Amino acid sequence: MSNAPLEPDWEIPEAELHPSLLVRIVLWTCGSIALLLGIIGIVVPGLPTTPFVLVAAACYARASEPFYRWLLHNPTFGPLIIEWRRHHSIPHRIKWLAITLMSLTISVSIWTMADKPWLQVMLAVIGLATAIWLWRIPSRDQPRRED
Repeated sequence: MSNAPLEPDWEIPEAELHPSLLVRIVLWTCGSIALLLGIIGIVVPGLPTTPFVLVAAACYARASEPFYRWLLHNPTFGPLIIEWRRHHSIPHRIKWLAITLMSLTISVSIWTMADKPWLQVMLAVIGLATAIWLWRIPSRDQPRRED
């Protein structure tokens, strides 16, 4: 048994506000745009949610303590951001859910674009590249395989 202290579940990584008001305004604006794109990405195929939400959290952490805390306490995005800030990983369940939902929405989009093969190929390539990128991010809670 290790004597290393365990990190409490309730501890949230701190915000580190930038000293310049102008930079904080720019970061807050970029964070808000990223969050909006992440929310749109929930329903639009090919537009990933996770990276935009992580960018929004990074911007808010340097721009606005209230917005950063609000995002961390969000039941949908908060656990993902905390996991990333602490361990640079994404929960295994979130990876599967993201890849599955993305695959379903891209498949429907490819099916509806039957008259535009170039767009079908583009959607397939974007979907595959995003799935591979997402799958390669570590998961601390990944179930162990029985050999």
